[in-house]
Amino acid sequence: MADEFVYTTMHDPRALPLIEALSEHYERLYGEEFGEEATGEMTRYPAERFMPPEGNFVLLLRDGAAIAGGAFKSYGPVTAEIKRMWTHADYQRQGLAMKILAELETQAQRQGYTRSYLTTGYLQAPAIALYQRAGYTPLFDTGADLRTYGVLPFEKTLA
Repeated sequence: MADEFVYTTMHDPRALPLIEALSEHYERLYGEEFGEEATGEMTRYPAERFMPPEGNFVLLLRDGAAIAGGAFKSYGPVTAEIKRMWTHADYQRQGLAMKILAELETQAQRQGYTRSYLTTGYLQAPAIALYQRAGYTPLFDTGADLRTYGVLPFEKTLA
């Protein structure tokens, strides 16, 4: 069976394993480094923020199981903020994150956004590299000690 994108909500039971794995990943990397548990990032915004008309949540399914996913929410009238991107551990390093990112950008354009914004943590070198390969511009000094920033913002104009 071919991979398929499914637009749904964060409440979808198929999304739960990915959301739990992403929370565990944040906790392993950052713990309480920013004055709160890293899993607090996962509950910072209600699931409704990632639903139309201002946001969306997508899963990439293979044989009915979620293998990757991501979301976006409004970050202003023309800007979508991409959040919650994750690939199941068994499927990493297969280009799925780039597929999710491209799908989210396309859907954001369909919903009227012309700019994309996202952040990642300074310890997430694969994510930093992914965003740069995808054409995102770092909004920080890439030559600086990234630890001083903590959270690294990027932007991209959606064509």
